[in-house]
Formats: sequence, structure tokens, C-alpha cells
Amino acid sequence: MEYQTIEEYQQIIKICQDLFCQKTKDYGTAWRILRLPSLTDQIYIKAQRIRSIQEKGTQKIAENTNNEFVGIINYCVIALIQSQLDSNMPLELPLKEVLEKYQQVTTQNLELLQNKNHDYGEAWRNMRVSSMTDIILMKILRIKQIENREGKVFVSEGVDANYQDILNYAVFCLILSDFLEE
Repeated sequence: MEYQTIEEYQQIIKICQDLFCQKTKDYGTAWRILRLPSLTDQIYIKAQRIRSIQEKGTQKIAENTNNEFVGIINYCVIALIQSQLDSNMPLELPLKEVLEKYQQVTTQNLELLQNKNHDYGEAWRNMRVSSMTDIILMKILRIKQIENREGKVFVSEGVDANYQDILNYAVFCLILSDFLEE
């Protein structure tokens, strides 16, 4: 079977970027005030809500879990942008500049996805969304450990690589959840 992973990734990222753009028009780049550990915690909250709903089978807040995966993607992009910005930059950045950075991050992430898909042969398509949610949570805990050690790792990938993996797993979850057909 021929998969359309690249096209699906691009469609999902376009939806996420459009929402990011609209929120930036509403709020500016207020997210610039957040340190990376705060962004990690935001991603954790969203992933934990997804897991809680998966385990309980019910929810009391009407917003579906696909919206949480979109939020995870955008928070990962924000974290990757923040990690590249000089701390002396102003909090408020022009929309055009932020959207260019968003595009750079997601293009780099697509390259990573393509390389891993080549090596793993789209194995994620045979995974459960609940398993990928657990992997996202595990990667968040890894990031927290690295952050608690002030970024020091001995043999492992750093924080950015974990954000990239989380972003890609969130995209995979949306693909498997038929998000593009909603």
C-alpha cells in the first residue's frame, strides 16, 4: 500500500500553522515569556489530558483530543523556536518573522520524519494512538530530566530531538485518528 505521509504531514502542519497564525494575531507573541520548562509543562498537560480521556473512555470538557494533539504540535514548534532565539530578543516579534521560523522548524521536522520513516518503514501506522500518547509522555519526562540537569546529557539526544519526536508522534496520532477527514 502506498502511503501519503508527506502530504498528510503537510496538511496537518498547515492546519496547525493557520491556528498558530490566528492566535498570534490575537495575542501577539506572548508565548515568548515562557521558558522551555514551562513549555514542556504545557505539552505535558495536554498529553496527560489525552491519556486520561483514553483511560476513562469519557470526558467532561467538549474539546476533543485531536485539538490537544494540535496544541502539542504548536507548543513543540514554539519550544523549538524559543530554543533558537537569543534571550535578548524582544518578546514581541513580527508575525512574518514568527511564521518564517514556524516554517523552518516544521520543514526540518519533516526531513527528520522522512529519514525515520525510511529506516522504520512506517511502523507507526501499526501502533495504537494510546501507545504513541504514552511515548509522548515518556519523552516529556525525558525532557524534564534533561532540564533538571541544566541540559546535560551523557549519551542521549538533547531536548530539541525530543521535542521533534513529540511533534512527529502528535502528527501520527492525528493521521491515525482520521483528523484530516473531520
